[in-house]
Amino acid sequence: MDDQRRRELAAFLRSRRERVTPADVGLPALGRRRTPGLRREEVAQLSGVGVTWYTWLEQGRPINASAQVLNAVARALRLDPDEHAHLLNLAGDDATLDDTSPHTVTDDHLAVLEQLLPLPACVQTTRFDVLAHNRTYRHLISDIEEWPTRDRNCAVLNFLDPAWAEVYEDHDQVSASIVARLRSSMVGHLDDPGWTGLVDRLCRESALFEELWNRRDVQRTDTRIRGFRNPRVGLLRVRFTRLWLDRSRTVQLATTTPVDDRTRRRLEELAASVASDPPVTSRRPAERAA
Repeated sequence: MDDQRRRELAAFLRSRRERVTPADVGLPALGRRRTPGLRREEVAQLSGVGVTWYTWLEQGRPINASAQVLNAVARALRLDPDEHAHLLNLAGDDATLDDTSPHTVTDDHLAVLEQLLPLPACVQTTRFDVLAHNRTYRHLISDIEEWPTRDRNCAVLNFLDPAWAEVYEDHDQVSASIVARLRSSMVGHLDDPGWTGLVDRLCRESALFEELWNRRDVQRTDTRIRGFRNPRVGLLRVRFTRLWLDRSRTVQLATTTPVDDRTRRRLEELAASVASDPPVTSRRPAERAA
């Protein structure tokens, strides 16, 4: 495990420990506590490990941790399934398999995007870069092509384009989900300037992003129904489905399914209103880090 991953593991453990109270795990709250949450010795006790060993783990020292011990720590900290997986990924040396070359959006991928009309669909990386999209996805919130290619990223647009905050039914929840999924996907890219540069930029330019990032929440998937107040056709309510396109699970086809007949009719209306747009746009290769 490299130094950056150890530091991230240590910070993640501290953030989760501070969330859990003694009452949550059936311990008496004895004595004055200088910081919120459990003490390190309490986590060690609940996990069945030595206090010194757990302290070193939380300090980011170079020690080995078996999956069995990490599972015990996860139970003690009451981690949810996404947080548990994130802990194991951070502690492992082979958390992410990288492809040896950038993923290319092929003509076949573009044909699939076209065939999915009127349903909005795109090819997207786990860093939220939009590599290609069809016409209805282009206008689902605001015209994504009004932004430079490097900014056609759902994290960037969500936090830096005011239209996104206005269009989403549940912008606060969406924002928290994006940040949690970005952190979860970043495990294998902690020393990659493409990823760290994106996070640094969003922390500088968005106080909301910085606040959410510092929570250290993680999430692997998002299956909630999302609502968009589309400026052309009105409220659209859809569920996203994501299908992986590469071996290392870094590039996905993101498709939408309308959850009611009104949304289906409005998507057909939206597709008809932008029928003069080029068939598929924003074609570009994924960076290896994405």
